[in-house]
Amino acid sequence: MKLKYIGMLILGIGLAFLYFYINPSTVNFLPKCTLYQTTGIYCPGCGSQRATHHLLNLNITGVLQQNILFVVGLIIFGYYLTIKGVNYFFKKNIYLYTQNKKVQIAIFLFILVFWILRNSPEYPFNLLAPN
Repeated sequence: MKLKYIGMLILGIGLAFLYFYINPSTVNFLPKCTLYQTTGIYCPGCGSQRATHHLLNLNITGVLQQNILFVVGLIIFGYYLTIKGVNYFFKKNIYLYTQNKKVQIAIFLFILVFWILRNSPEYPFNLLAPN
């Protein structure tokens, strides 16, 4: 079991180094969004690879220009890891709101609305599309 976590940690560190040094918009070997390639429609995750590169290089403006939902996702993921860590290490039982069905539905609806709006050609919604 611990070997699995060590492998995931090594993979994560390797990917962080890759995205730190390589800008996905300048190379062709990193995967492209299949939905965008086939339909021209931005998915909710479009721009996340470039946002990761900008985040690792501390370019917050670049992150927000590529995918603002990426930042929201990082905040939710950080919340999840914090609560899980506190519960595990300090033997607490803090309620994790991301496991609530209503919160999950709200997050899903937020992502769906973001997906629709980022594909709108109208200002200011067109600012949600990756640059």
